Amino acid sequence: MTIGTKIQQTIASCEATLANLDSFALETQDQAAKQMFKSLAQQQKTILDQLNQRLQYVQSEEPQYNQ
Repeated sequence: MTIGTKIQQTIASCEATLANLDSFALETQDQAAKQMFKSLAQQQKTILDQLNQRLQYVQSEEPQYNQ
């Protein structure tokens, strides 16, 4: 398994986590919990953006990882 493939799998997991956090924020009535989920979702979005940037870099620098 290449680095590119591992990063893609991690991105998929992060996207699923982000979707869950967004869902939790919508479903909860507790305002403190809602704010916590929104904050965690924003942090997860930042992580996801960084992983996508890294994947683009790896694919541009190492074409063999673009499989």
